[in-house]
Amino acid sequence: MQKPKLTSGALPLVGHLFDFIRKQDELLQRGKTEHGNIFALNLMGKNVAVLTGAEAKKVFFKETDKTLNMEEGYEFLAAIFGKVAFLADHSTYMNHRPILHALFSRARMTGYLDVMVEVVSEWMDGLGENGEMEIGSEMIDLVKEVAGRSFLGAEINKQLGADFWQAYDDLSKALDPVLPPHWPLPKFIRRDRAKKYVSSVLYPIVRERRANPQDDPFQMLVDVRMKDGELPSEEIIVQLLMALLFAGHETTAGQAAWTVIQLAQHPRYLKLVRAEVDGVLGKGQDFDHTTLRNLSHVSMAVDETSRMRPSAETIMRTAESDLPVGDFIIPKGWMVQTATAVDHFMGEVFDQPDLYDPLRFSPERAEQKLDSHAIIAFGGGLHKCAGMNFANTEMAVITALLFRNYDLELITPETQVERGLGSSRPSQTWVRFKRRDK
Repeated sequence: MQKPKLTSGALPLVGHLFDFIRKQDELLQRGKTEHGNIFALNLMGKNVAVLTGAEAKKVFFKETDKTLNMEEGYEFLAAIFGKVAFLADHSTYMNHRPILHALFSRARMTGYLDVMVEVVSEWMDGLGENGEMEIGSEMIDLVKEVAGRSFLGAEINKQLGADFWQAYDDLSKALDPVLPPHWPLPKFIRRDRAKKYVSSVLYPIVRERRANPQDDPFQMLVDVRMKDGELPSEEIIVQLLMALLFAGHETTAGQAAWTVIQLAQHPRYLKLVRAEVDGVLGKGQDFDHTTLRNLSHVSMAVDETSRMRPSAETIMRTAESDLPVGDFIIPKGWMVQTATAVDHFMGEVFDQPDLYDPLRFSPERAEQKLDSHAIIAFGGGLHKCAGMNFANTEMAVITALLFRNYDLELITPETQVERGLGSSRPSQTWVRFKRRDK
């Protein structure tokens, strides 16, 4: 068995680093074209095996927590949030899982939906009758408010202030899966300063709640017990809160903006969405989970954006021992990753994958069922993102209420994908909006 073959274009010392940052989709497609479903990259001397295609992905998710280690691949996130949940070793993750399950239980999701509708409605009230807005920045502010009210409650979230969320921006800018997170670089120094500030805000809130319980969403996080029966420490609660608030806006904002942009770019499908939204919500119907289930065209639009424009484009692991995959052997110590830029555009799974076509997710077609891991925007297997339903629900609420109340016209002629070492998002995109006639 041979090691995966190296993709062309590697430069001395840095390897494929620049392409990985700026043109990741082209780099990964090049590797697939040159070598098939399994190929290699070099990132500043680190060997990375890229696994694409149904069979290789099965191995990837099956071997997670076995041959494939998550902890090393996400050291750059642990430098922000600490060794908590999936950023810790497997036993610690399993001990923390009941907290995540409680946070995103069906009962909790009902409360979150009410918060989402309330926040989005307030945001639209502030838009007025007509005007122009940059959709990306609007989505960032909107989903921050949803995350804060959902996980902390409206009163605590109101107390946080602008400095708190500015610190989160510094955390976002420090995301870097390539460079060692302990290097004394300016962005890492700002990261550590921001982390210290966010922690200093959250610790007193947690201590106050331990001393004086209240009946609100935040109390549940303080009171829920881990798998071993113990209450989580203050440190664990603060780390989980930091991670929840980060994940609750960092990845969702980009995909929410893209969902709106893609619908505005495709008026034929938008017409189906508009008819559905008017029929389901047109007569003052409350927005509850029954309503949500009836918005199938909205849901399919969200799914198609997750396929074409995912915020998280790769999932990283480290091989703890030699791992055979197909005709290849991945040596111990190599990094191993998936690639949405390849898998979400597989012609053997998706018909005309480069075209925007939400109806591919309809019950009649259900193209995603051809591969158990066809869509990996939220991961897969045991470690599939616990907040996936939260994110999808939030994007559906934003989409349905926005297009129910406003007509949108794109001012920016062509939106690009902006990539870096963190989440990808749309380039600056301006839209003109006008409130629809009642």
